[in-house]
Amino acid sequence: MKGIIVILTLAFVFMLAVSLTFAQSATTSGQDSTYKYMGVAKCKMCHNTEKIGAQFKIWQSSKHAQAFADLASDTAKAVAKARGIDDPQKAPQCLRCHETGYGEPAAMFEATFNPQDGVQCESCHGAGSDYWKMATMKDIYAKKIDGTQFGLILPNKEVCVKCHNQESPFFHGFDFSADSAKIAHPIPAN
Repeated sequence: MKGIIVILTLAFVFMLAVSLTFAQSATTSGQDSTYKYMGVAKCKMCHNTEKIGAQFKIWQSSKHAQAFADLASDTAKAVAKARGIDDPQKAPQCLRCHETGYGEPAAMFEATFNPQDGVQCESCHGAGSDYWKMATMKDIYAKKIDGTQFGLILPNKEVCVKCHNQESPFFHGFDFSADSAKIAHPIPAN
């Protein structure tokens, strides 16, 4: 009788371990619940007119839009060389802040995404596959739904300081209130 109890206990522990492993891999693989990066071209479709606030135009004229291209500048190359980096446009320590979604698996990017567009909308607002559609955005702004349930992030200081910090060789301090005001791009109340 004791042998049967030991066998049943071991079988139970084995089945529990298999179940937990399967459950963990199902929740951490995330393909069904992970938001994908769409790219600034998708955002531009709606956020380009003066009526809605011309957010795309504001972004396009910002340093964020030039972040990837700036890595090809003589200044960036000189700073990179001093740090033992051959090409800043290929270096992980540079791309993590100069390329939206850098380091994420390829499956997290839609065909519309262009990594060379620099620090795109989704760097600050979250990957947009579940919130980019006009009907969803209208419901978010009408407060009918919570945008965070669709991956939308309303950036705060913590989002910004992931890149705007002392690890950057070009860091000259960061004042969230003043610096975020420089790139403000609100949707007008109407």
